[in-house]
Amino acid sequence: MSVIQPQKSWEMRLLLAAQEAFNSNTLRAQSQIDTSRLDEAYEYCKQITRFHSRTFFVASGLMPSEKRTATRALYAFCRITDDIVDNASSELERLDKLSQWQNAVMGDGTPVDELAELAWADAQVRYSIPHGYAQQLITGVSQDFTQDRYETFADLAEYSYGVASTVGLMAMHITGFSGQEAIPYAIKLGVALQMTNILRDVGEDWARGRIYLPQDELNDFGLSDSTIADGIVTERWREFMRFQIARVHRLYDEALPGVAMLDSDGRFAIGAAAGLYRAILDDIATHDYDVFTRRAHISTMGKLSRLPRIWWNSRQASA
Repeated sequence: MSVIQPQKSWEMRLLLAAQEAFNSNTLRAQSQIDTSRLDEAYEYCKQITRFHSRTFFVASGLMPSEKRTATRALYAFCRITDDIVDNASSELERLDKLSQWQNAVMGDGTPVDELAELAWADAQVRYSIPHGYAQQLITGVSQDFTQDRYETFADLAEYSYGVASTVGLMAMHITGFSGQEAIPYAIKLGVALQMTNILRDVGEDWARGRIYLPQDELNDFGLSDSTIADGIVTERWREFMRFQIARVHRLYDEALPGVAMLDSDGRFAIGAAAGLYRAILDDIATHDYDVFTRRAHISTMGKLSRLPRIWWNSRQASA
């Protein structure tokens, strides 16, 4: 199988960042972890995943038991990190809470109080997840403290790497993978997943004072911040969204061969996560690109009906 080669400057920058994190230290074994609480800790992470992301919950359910629980611990770590940024009442509170959380999950001390910390620490040790990826995720999420607009897609891709590609790169250590040649595919899949989130959540992000759309491309289509504020679907908006969605579909296509580089018992789950998220793009288009007044989603039956084809595609990718 040929290995994807970076074609754009943003791809090279992200690949260098991923390789740096790949070579970082892993969490040392923590002999003082209270193993009697691990089942409770992993169950807690399972409930966080079930509540916040049905798509991720369904996809992770396709993995073997130990990998499934570790993947949900990863999700809980990411969810809590993101919630600190979004839900704190003041910037001072956000900074304080994020600093405390970072010290707890990035230090070598044994996490004894918080269940999510305990499960995540155990998962990191069990699967030798490089510390650098978790640090990059925390740094990426904290970017929301200071930045609420992005001038170019390259800028947005770097943000997406921090908050999403890092998740995929950590998940890759849980699923197992053939070697570093899998990294560029995981990066692209993360950018595709985050861009799907961004296109789905335009209205919600505007309510928080944020626009995660390339400002230069909005301008190219004759759009601006006021377009988002008005929340009206116009022909220019449709053209803009068609352009954005087409690019994200290309990213999914370019990322798909990386599924074959994962261990066989994790391919279906990762393929399902990608395929079910990708379907959100179709739901956006089906509803006339209205991401102002509704949140695009795929029903439970819609997800289940897609799984056989996703399973087949994951098999074909590894053939």
